Amino acid sequence: MVVTDFAGGFARAGLRRVVKMPSVPQVPEGRMVELPGRGSTYVVDVPGPAPDAPTLVLLHALGCTAYLTWYPVLEELAKTYRVVALDQRWHGRGIRSRRFRLDDCADDAVALLDVLGVQQAYVAGYSMGGLVAQLVAHRHPDRVIGLALCATARNFRGKRREKFFFPIMSLAMHPLSGYALSRVERLAEHLPEAPNLDASTPAFGRAEFRSTSAWSMPEVLGELGRFNSAPWVGSISCPTAVVVTDHDHAIPASRQRKLAASIPGAEVFEVHGGHVSLILHHDEWREALVAALASVTKRAPRAA
Repeated sequence: MVVTDFAGGFARAGLRRVVKMPSVPQVPEGRMVELPGRGSTYVVDVPGPAPDAPTLVLLHALGCTAYLTWYPVLEELAKTYRVVALDQRWHGRGIRSRRFRLDDCADDAVALLDVLGVQQAYVAGYSMGGLVAQLVAHRHPDRVIGLALCATARNFRGKRREKFFFPIMSLAMHPLSGYALSRVERLAEHLPEAPNLDASTPAFGRAEFRSTSAWSMPEVLGELGRFNSAPWVGSISCPTAVVVTDHDHAIPASRQRKLAASIPGAEVFEVHGGHVSLILHHDEWREALVAALASVTKRAPRAA
């Protein structure tokens, strides 16, 4: 079930003595960026190998931040792309809004491209970020050159317990959404002005994990339960790759493969691990992501 998404898996992994976080000396510095009419969010913008390098937008997982999901691969991806990652709504230093909506997250990503002066970009999303990436391609097809969808699915309501869980979560949280938002805002207001950039110590991961309020989870989970791209995902026409985590208990591999089968021409790249493979099987995960993006880039229109 999605309630055991990246955030839960990350927390459990942290309890295992054998787990070693990927060692990165320092992550690139980000900055707060104002998206006109929408709000401010924290953005990491890493230059590519050349001024005309294609832009890649990275969308993070549930309960995480741009850094926490993507920091181990930023350096590798920046060898090919200008890499842009942002904290999404109700997460980290992201936009706080009256309600959390995935459509808003997708539109935030495009608004950020507008601010950065980028007309088209590749988009990659992990878990929850994969839902947002699908929406970016669906709502703004002219802005997306290609997609990499990682450890994600078309929906999260296939099992009986999920069909009960998500509606109940939505009903329970609706009258509490204002209070939840106040708690999210309270935590955000007390965050340090700049995050810790030293990713060589466990303090980095702990600080990023704690920068998202637990009060955001029920609101976000309710929205994830409402998401269903099955009716329209087949209309996505840009080159797409799906990275499948084949031992995933949060989002079963069968759902990930159904997503790939629903998108014309989508190619599949497998990682032998669970939902936190990007941490626990970092080397294999990085190779699969790089290969997936290379496949998408190779198939992208030359004009883009």
